Amino acid sequence: MPTKALVSILFLLLLLAMAQPGSSSQGYNAIYNFGDSISDTGNLCLGGCPSWLTTGQPPYGKNYFGRPTGRCSDGRVFVDFLAEYFGLPLLPPSKTNGTDFKKGANMAIVGATAMNMDFFKSRGLTKSVWNSGSLEAQISWFQQLMPSICGNANDCKSYLKNSLFIVGEFGGNDYNAGIFGRRSLDEVKTYVGQITDKVRSGVQTLLGLGAVDVVVPGVLPIGCFPVYLTLYGGSNQGDYDGDGCLKRFNDLSGYHNELLRQGISSLQSKYPGARLMYGDFYNHVTQMVRSPSIFGLKYGLRVCCGAGGQGSYNYNNEVRCGTPGACACGDPADYLFWDGIHLTEAAYRSVANGWLNGPYCIPAILH
Repeated sequence: MPTKALVSILFLLLLLAMAQPGSSSQGYNAIYNFGDSISDTGNLCLGGCPSWLTTGQPPYGKNYFGRPTGRCSDGRVFVDFLAEYFGLPLLPPSKTNGTDFKKGANMAIVGATAMNMDFFKSRGLTKSVWNSGSLEAQISWFQQLMPSICGNANDCKSYLKNSLFIVGEFGGNDYNAGIFGRRSLDEVKTYVGQITDKVRSGVQTLLGLGAVDVVVPGVLPIGCFPVYLTLYGGSNQGDYDGDGCLKRFNDLSGYHNELLRQGISSLQSKYPGARLMYGDFYNHVTQMVRSPSIFGLKYGLRVCCGAGGQGSYNYNNEVRCGTPGACACGDPADYLFWDGIHLTEAAYRSVANGWLNGPYCIPAILH
């Protein structure tokens, strides 16, 4: 009769075995991702990162790839961990020439927005948007790849029903454009319905092309991000919640996510054969800020790669990671935030696990 200690060890070994890549009883033949810098794997860095792209300079990528790859992290991002789990190659950027995209492609690109450029032109915000890789543009890039992935429309519907799609997050850069463009938060809030409708419409287009399993992430709690805390913080403690985050900006994120979930629910009713999953970035990151140790981290609001210890968050907008004068910590696995705008590889690993097994994806990918 095994002892309790032996039973515990056997149970732990079983859990570890279950957590190995490719061990899921639920498999996918490919992953197709759409998004912004949170999940870009190098669409702006093909043939080398341009010198003007700070996220394409060292020390980005140093802790896994040993060099910048266009990922806005010290290493991998969450889509890399999802691909590894399902035994798939790391998602190649969709703009890579001569690449086989049958096992996945990443349309995400730094600076991407949900809305098209005409939305920002009509509001005088073009200076705040430097990328034309909107959600509609990314879907068109994917459509251009489809013949090489799966052939004709009928064959594609058969193939894509066994692929995992991730659509977002989208919206973060749309709100950044307004906020950094010095528009009032009241004005920026008027954009929310249009932005979430655009995301819902994009998901519907992909469902029409044959997607079945789709994760639609919400936006992150931007009021917890060191870039916002540094630029818009102040001495009024009433502006902050109990986690040290700026309430008014998190209210914007929460409003977006509420409308997005309503849109996902309406699509689920319209497409009962689809499996639409809400990726809950907001609550996951909030919990990592509140209780970093639960997720194997030490620091919630402090930046790893930043301005050499300046300020409460180690963030200086004029000395950002990848620019002269900035430096990275030696222990990024202890941090939630890599550069004050993006997360560390350790945080993205946690995001992927939270989506695979719950509770930060509703329903969880593996459930």
